[in-house]
Amino acid sequence: MSLSVGIVGLPNVGKSTLFNALTKKSVPAENYPFCTIDPSVGVVAVPDPRLETLSKISNSQKIIPAIVEFVDIAGIVKGASEGEGLGNKFLSNIRETHMIAEVVRIFEDQDIIHVNGAVDPLADIEVINLELVMADTETVVKRLGNVERDAKRGEKDSQKEKEALEKVLRVLEAGKLANSVELNDIEFPFVKQLQLLTMKEILYVFNKKNGAYNFDETNDERWHALMEFIETNNAEYVLIDAGVEHELKDLEEVEKIEFRREYATLDSGIDSLIRAAYHRLGLMSFFTTGEKETRAWTVKNSSTGPQAGAAIHTDFENRYIRAQVVTFEDLVRAGSLAKAREEGKLRTEGKEYIVKDGDVIEFMVG
Repeated sequence: MSLSVGIVGLPNVGKSTLFNALTKKSVPAENYPFCTIDPSVGVVAVPDPRLETLSKISNSQKIIPAIVEFVDIAGIVKGASEGEGLGNKFLSNIRETHMIAEVVRIFEDQDIIHVNGAVDPLADIEVINLELVMADTETVVKRLGNVERDAKRGEKDSQKEKEALEKVLRVLEAGKLANSVELNDIEFPFVKQLQLLTMKEILYVFNKKNGAYNFDETNDERWHALMEFIETNNAEYVLIDAGVEHELKDLEEVEKIEFRREYATLDSGIDSLIRAAYHRLGLMSFFTTGEKETRAWTVKNSSTGPQAGAAIHTDFENRYIRAQVVTFEDLVRAGSLAKAREEGKLRTEGKEYIVKDGDVIEFMVG
């Protein structure tokens, strides 16, 4: 499956700087609102050192990692759902992504303008989420009007859809995200087809700045308010210094390590962001390996063998017969597929098999 993440936030919080660091692509990152006029798209490899290990075992000619597509979307401002700033055009760009990475500034720096004049991370989140909620409210109200007419005509399932939409509308009108609604198996498909913005998973990206007044490092009350918000909403966040990541983007790995020591940021915020996106969406990777290539494939957690096969080719799901499976750890210990087979670590799995992260699989299809 292809994973697409929309990078959103208020103007001037570091979205484009982060995008540059993620993709090594040159997009504008000047210090003024609306420097990003059209969404830029970049494809980023999912960091996974297991690929290199498998490649050496198989003497593979090439390595193909799993990928994440990041979309840099122009800054949202208060009133965007009503056309303010660059308005609904960018709300529609978000609609095309699988999840939202919401970039929020958590540092003070007088040299970097904040669109609202003061840095208040929780207020920034409220502005962005409210615009998304208002856009979704408009979508639901419009669809509800059509469904109510269908219900009066007695059309099949229209009453069920009406009830599902009314449940979502009540939550949106209370200013809450649509993904906080509990929907049953009948209701969910009706809501899913609307592609609501706030039905998407949101990963909060708290942007720091090296040498600045960072709220997480200074016991600032604004940080405590953020943590309360995260806990109350069962949300997930990553900390990142977009400026540092941008400076490191073109360096070799050895140089990056040296600079990270200098900046006292030994962990890669980029890697943390990608891993958190995977986790939030409930994704994992399995591998195929051979002389031609070693490759990572992205699937949902708890996928069956046939469902995992569909990641390689849609026909594999229906044509699946069985699969030869060995765990990454067992293959590494054995040193080769032949040795793993001798040791009884290479096993045959049928259609009910639940794939695990790191499984190395060869599919048998009819």
